[in-house]
Amino acid sequence: MTSVPVGYGNHGSMLHGWERHEWTMWPNFCRFHIFCMILAILAVVVLIHNVRQLEHLDHSTVSGLNWITEPGGQQSSSRTTKIASKLYCGYEHQILSKRERAEEEFLLAAIQWPKPPEDKIPFVRSTDPAHSDFVILNHQARLKVGDQLEVLVRMKDFQGKPKKYGGDYLQARIHSPVLKAGATGRVVDYQNGFYKVFFILLWPGEVKVSVSLVHPSEGIQVLRRLREEKPDRVYFKSLFRSGRNSETTVCNVCLPGDLPVCNFTDLYTGEPWFCYKPRKLPCASRISHAKGGYQKGLLTAAENLFFQNDVNIKMPVFSSGPDSVTVKPLRFTESGNLERQAPDVFPSGYYYEDQWRPRTQWIHHFNNSVDVTRCLQGKVIYLFGDSTIRQWFEYLTAFVPDLVEFNLGSPKNVGPFMSVDLKHSVLLKFRCHGPPIRFTTVFTSELRYIANELNGIVGGRNTVIAITIWSHFSTFPLEVYIRRLRNIRRSIVRLLDRSPKTVVVIRTANVQELGPEVSLFNSDWYSFQLDTIMRKMFSGIAVFFVDAWEMSLAHYLPHNLHPEDVIVKNQIDAFLSFVCPLET
Repeated sequence: MTSVPVGYGNHGSMLHGWERHEWTMWPNFCRFHIFCMILAILAVVVLIHNVRQLEHLDHSTVSGLNWITEPGGQQSSSRTTKIASKLYCGYEHQILSKRERAEEEFLLAAIQWPKPPEDKIPFVRSTDPAHSDFVILNHQARLKVGDQLEVLVRMKDFQGKPKKYGGDYLQARIHSPVLKAGATGRVVDYQNGFYKVFFILLWPGEVKVSVSLVHPSEGIQVLRRLREEKPDRVYFKSLFRSGRNSETTVCNVCLPGDLPVCNFTDLYTGEPWFCYKPRKLPCASRISHAKGGYQKGLLTAAENLFFQNDVNIKMPVFSSGPDSVTVKPLRFTESGNLERQAPDVFPSGYYYEDQWRPRTQWIHHFNNSVDVTRCLQGKVIYLFGDSTIRQWFEYLTAFVPDLVEFNLGSPKNVGPFMSVDLKHSVLLKFRCHGPPIRFTTVFTSELRYIANELNGIVGGRNTVIAITIWSHFSTFPLEVYIRRLRNIRRSIVRLLDRSPKTVVVIRTANVQELGPEVSLFNSDWYSFQLDTIMRKMFSGIAVFFVDAWEMSLAHYLPHNLHPEDVIVKNQIDAFLSFVCPLET
């Protein structure tokens, strides 16, 4: 396309004028061509600048709420872009609006974690929980319910020398075994080897303090490296079949190398997913998805030392003095101080006599199936996510006699599953989230994204939706998880806009048992970071939270990816209390 100056549209008159005024028109003609050349040069400069800007955006890198360290356009498509250097790393090729980019930067900044001063720290200089200790700073004070308890934690290395930097991941709780009471604490990292843990005393009696080192800072640095450099350390596979011919290939969010691939990127959400193309079969012959396995040999011999059972994975840090305090009850006139708190209060709740007591809502303990049936009568309940919310389906189906599972012929532990109570018009459904998901075998026809499922739900006062999604994203760059939540959040907002009375509940992550291998794929540190992102991204919209994190961390039972029934029962109580709130 060329520009034509005004007055030069009539070619006949232009030539006639040129013959008559050849010498007088020459300077203007030269100026016109010089002007066009300048415009062309500027266009090339702008093009080069835009390409460099896109390259800068596409190749962004990953930069660590009960943890503190001391010293916010229009929606855009998230379709992936083909770039030669890394062909199928969809998380690096997102096209974000200014608002989305700003939110992503905010989220990554919110979970930044302190790093050791050196890239490689010898094992003997790493954090040793056996040499470390804690002291209760105000144990001699006259403490009563509602007061704050302060604990100072002093970390040392395996030589007994004080640590001079932070970044260790600690978990802490107060508990009274006789009362079956417990609550979590807020950890503050002063980045000099000292940490403070703050607890709110929420029940009277003898209260004990427990602190544990989940991972030393040197181990956290390894986990960070794995997330950034080895996002494919969990790999997946798909079966392709046509007639008597079948092939199995590797699949993932990102596939290395230059082999031909099948692009299964979701057309509606833009969520990327790729499989290596079968040698003889077409991409359309894909029939199932499954977990492939876990890569081995990820760590050096020196790095392995940071992940040892009974040495530095979820090991207790003991007190150098008293590890418990006596808490006096409040007088009746002071009891108003413990009324329901604001939604962002910490801790969000506590156990007392094995029952969870939220500090942000009134809870009804559904101790018999009749109460559950009365609450759910006439309702359709959708459970979306992983196996930790499948536990809700299993608990409700087992607990309520009239709720009978309808056999859909689905693979065990995979789903989809459905239970029906015809007498009381209750429909309960579970469906797993889309890939990445580490289930045994999921038929591709049942492999669906939560955002798309939400878009197909009408909603209303008799519709209840519960969602959890975190565990299967622990190995991937955080941008992958942020994009997934962004798509789900967008669908929730649309659903609540068309049907405001729909109840939407988010189940948070939970802690689990860790060993050397599990730590590399599903560490509590990974889960804690994802959980922090989840809470921030869903805050400010009309959803409710079931705080499974605090419920699992505050309880006396051993940590488990799939918590025991007593914990699940308390999660269900909190969930149903949102569905059928108590009239107060």
